[in-house]
Amino acid sequence: MISPRPAARHRAARRLAAMLAAALLAACETEAPSASVAELAQHPGEHALLDGLHDYEAGAFAKAEENFKSALHLGLRDRRDAAAAHKHLAFIACAFNRMAECEASFRSAFNADPGFRLSDAEIGHPVWGPVYRRVAAGQPATPAAGR
Repeated sequence: MISPRPAARHRAARRLAAMLAAALLAACETEAPSASVAELAQHPGEHALLDGLHDYEAGAFAKAEENFKSALHLGLRDRRDAAAAHKHLAFIACAFNRMAECEASFRSAFNADPGFRLSDAEIGHPVWGPVYRRVAAGQPATPAAGR
């Protein structure tokens, strides 16, 4: 029997590559010297975020939650990464019926990045979708957060 774990690792590796590519593109947009993927992964906050994403994808939610909180505490260089950490904390809180915490995490995501928004599939989730929509409705209108 083949373990589903390699598939989860493959998805996590693809997400890591996409995140790091996005970080590199963001560095290019500001015309600052580009950072290497290896360098970005060495920063404690970014490393904790990547670990959290891997744990989340593997279903290790308690460990993921610790890593996301650690990433935020250590500091993330990009506001979108901070919003992603808060978003995943919201997902975890909602999934475990900690609704006030879920709402606070979505608010923190908007505070970290005013352009924060969930994908259509994420907005449609029956547990956190309504919480997100309620929080988003109270945000100042921006093109990216207008849903």
